[in-house]
Amino acid sequence: MYKLLSLYRNAYAGLSEAAWMLAVVMLINRAGSMVLPFLSIYLTDALGFGIGETGIMLATYGLGAMAGSLLGGWLSDKISNFWVQFLSLTLGGVLFLLLPMITQYEYLLPTLFLASMVVECLRPANTASVAAYSKPENVTRSFSLNRMAINLGFSVGPAIGGLLASRSYELLFYADGISCICAGIFFYFYFRKRTPSEVAPAPIKTALKSSSPYRDGTFMVFVLLTTAYAIVFFQLFNTLPIYYREVHQLSEGTIGLLLGLNGLVVFLFEMLLVNYLEPRVQVMKMIIIGTLLCGLSYALLNFSTGLSLLLVAMFLLSFAEIMAMPFMVTYTIHRASEDNKGAYIGLYSLSWASAFMLAPYLGTRVIDVYGFSILWWSCAGASLLVALLYYFNLKERSVKKLA
Repeated sequence: MYKLLSLYRNAYAGLSEAAWMLAVVMLINRAGSMVLPFLSIYLTDALGFGIGETGIMLATYGLGAMAGSLLGGWLSDKISNFWVQFLSLTLGGVLFLLLPMITQYEYLLPTLFLASMVVECLRPANTASVAAYSKPENVTRSFSLNRMAINLGFSVGPAIGGLLASRSYELLFYADGISCICAGIFFYFYFRKRTPSEVAPAPIKTALKSSSPYRDGTFMVFVLLTTAYAIVFFQLFNTLPIYYREVHQLSEGTIGLLLGLNGLVVFLFEMLLVNYLEPRVQVMKMIIIGTLLCGLSYALLNFSTGLSLLLVAMFLLSFAEIMAMPFMVTYTIHRASEDNKGAYIGLYSLSWASAFMLAPYLGTRVIDVYGFSILWWSCAGASLLVALLYYFNLKERSVKKLA
């Protein structure tokens, strides 16, 4: 136990106080992220929308997230990272407080888009702040700390959200809104008089002077395959909660615990596994294993007769995330040169944002026409195909090891 604690302590020793506080802001914010895991159930059960309408609204939420990612980056250059984060947290909180009052489809659709856009402006500004407030020698570990905070928050949020939803869905929006506003207030008073580190990473603009990732055929195929992987993975947030509710008749509290398990597993095991596998395993192998595990986790749902197999499937999906996602980022970074990493990372991030928009629409359309069983087999088949295509695309070109 002492050795385990030492591993965690050593991994995060030496990080700046500001980096820790940015992680605290994300922890508060993501611990309050109770709406998204239950949004599909809220729309179908509480508001009575059909699966097709729900898919369109979830896709609209994803489109708002894409717009927010782009807008947040642009505004960060115009009015500073500080004001983008403060306004995103506080205004986003206010919008979540207003959402329960809007129940008509034609009004809810643009409101969901606006709320998602405002909230997701936080991410690029927060990412820029992590780099700006980090010591030059440990920028990467500061990003890892931020990711750990997000995953810990996501493990807590759905669990609390399930308890609140069992009483009233409106409480989800109120808790999410209040947590955003509290995070905004905390952020404002801590960072209002602080200045970033004197030495900061080179701006992304320098990367654009060199060769574009859009002319890198291998990487473009990688981005498309990553989008496909993400569409399958993101069923976690959209169709899986509906499946738990409609097929297994689980309570909101149990659904919240199942979804929160994902964040908890990633929080507990990602750093340990990545640190162990980092010098030992090829990047390509880890991406393929993670992709196959993702498909297997969804395939198991077609054999599930009780809660125990649902837990196994969630564990597999969590380890699919651990195995694939960090190594996808590593491949992206190693594929780029020193002066165009920003462009490569930007295109990679866009693949996830696109999948976040497409996943709910495609998933709910399959359910509406063919049912859950076909959806899960489709996810498994798509994962197998993507894994094979990853192999043929990366086998001659992949970075051999992370070191």
